[in-house]
Amino acid sequence: MRLLVRFAEAVGATKLVDIEAAHIDGCLYLGEVSLDFVERMVSWGGRVRVPTTLNVGSVDLIHPELFRGDEALGKNGARLMRAHEELGCVPTFTCAPYQTIFRPRFGAQIAWAESNAIVFANSVLGARTNRYGDFIDLCCALTGRAPYYGLHVTENRRATVLVDIEEFAEGERDAGSICVAAGHAIGRRCGDRIPVIRGLPKESSEDDLKALGAVAASAGAVALFHAVGLTPEAPTLQAACGGVEPQETLRLSRTDIRDTIRNLSTVAEGTPLAAISMGTPHFSIGEFERLMPLLSGGKATVDIYINTNREVLAELENRGWRVTLEAAGVTLVIDTCTYVTAIIRDMSGAVMTNSGKWAYYAPGNIGVDVAFGSLAECMASARSGKVVRL
Repeated sequence: MRLLVRFAEAVGATKLVDIEAAHIDGCLYLGEVSLDFVERMVSWGGRVRVPTTLNVGSVDLIHPELFRGDEALGKNGARLMRAHEELGCVPTFTCAPYQTIFRPRFGAQIAWAESNAIVFANSVLGARTNRYGDFIDLCCALTGRAPYYGLHVTENRRATVLVDIEEFAEGERDAGSICVAAGHAIGRRCGDRIPVIRGLPKESSEDDLKALGAVAASAGAVALFHAVGLTPEAPTLQAACGGVEPQETLRLSRTDIRDTIRNLSTVAEGTPLAAISMGTPHFSIGEFERLMPLLSGGKATVDIYINTNREVLAELENRGWRVTLEAAGVTLVIDTCTYVTAIIRDMSGAVMTNSGKWAYYAPGNIGVDVAFGSLAECMASARSGKVVRL
């Protein structure tokens, strides 16, 4: 509580607010300080006071044999994950807690860390959280309180930037790719301001909005976006802006969208691939439903990794899909993600992904060239062993 009060003073909050849930990012091992802090709380008998989910860790506790990094790092990473469980946290180990049973309600005051989870909760669900970082997120969970400032406050949630997207013709638009491109452009151009987006395809799914928010929070510091007619606080442009004119208008043409999609790749069509990696944020059951029909074209010639969570894994097993996926050459990665830890077996070539967030982070995090493409392009490329465009 002392740490939380000091933090509240630093951000100018004059009071604390009760929270309904927390999501902890600090279970990814970043050094001894990670363990020192959490194990001190464990030694004091600490217990979280609200339902508290956990973000990805450094290892897949279900499939520990997948970890290919330093042995000491792996052991400490697993130790840190289990220490959080001792505090009463739920071992979800997912960056997409909003796609589990711990999905917050509209208007709920929560304290979430993990950039994509924050922006999804605020934008798509209409829950309320600021961008909480390591240690402060756990302080919120242990006290059941958060500083009342920023996006917890209604008047701070109105959009100040209008993003207008030029309409694509019916046959040439792919909602998923358009959302990723829009998110990347918004992150780079809006920083931490709140945009309202007009012109996204009406058929944009929850997973498309998930991808938009994830890359916007990576390329910038977006914690909340509104999409007219698609997100709960933006039934109209006027509602999203709180009846005030936007301070700035950004226009994204079809050319801007195409250029952004192309620039997410660091390699060209035809480049040999070492692997495919998808599920950043973690693959939902809906994304697996779209993937299953694409498995019939033949077995992959390169490794395919799909990051997902324990709840989705259980559903895959219930449907009998896990066996089908593994027979098609898919490695299911649980509890972690391929861009934050050493999982990928072959790093000798480029890696293809349908995730804007993975494409943004992987070159710097794990030192690979990246090809970005649609789900269908990723699967066609997996069979050919090189980048294919459809």
